[in-house]
Amino acid sequence: MASTILDALLADIKTAMKAQEKEKLLSLRTLHAEIKNLELIEQKELSDGNVAGVIAKAIKQRAESAEQFKAAGRTDLADREEFQSGLFTKYLPAQLSKEEIEAIVTAAIAEAGAVGRQDMGKVMKLVMPQVKGKADGKIINEVVAAKLSGPQA
Repeated sequence: MASTILDALLADIKTAMKAQEKEKLLSLRTLHAEIKNLELIEQKELSDGNVAGVIAKAIKQRAESAEQFKAAGRTDLADREEFQSGLFTKYLPAQLSKEEIEAIVTAAIAEAGAVGRQDMGKVMKLVMPQVKGKADGKIINEVVAAKLSGPQA
């Protein structure tokens, strides 16, 4: 397999089966199914970057669900979503610091020759493949917007 993250996930599924940790096993199998679905769609073996993207999306979905469950007064379901989110975080690569993100964005702005907010799409297209799974897209968007509208651009 091309993905070390997927290897770690499969090893943890086996461990959870042997330990009979039903909730953990169900969560890990769900994540594995989401990764396999992308693999079927892409029709190729996934890299760590692709797998990290799936995991980041799953974590974001669980966080949003937990918020909605809390708002509806369903703390039992919110707790389950938070458990899964925390469990999945283990498989993500180390997240980039704001300084590292700013350095990548600054390099992309120079490479794209971007001069203003109208060039945001060009810059995002260069930045996102480099940070996939290592940083939240919302933070990237904010940094790019700030750099393109500020005096540094």
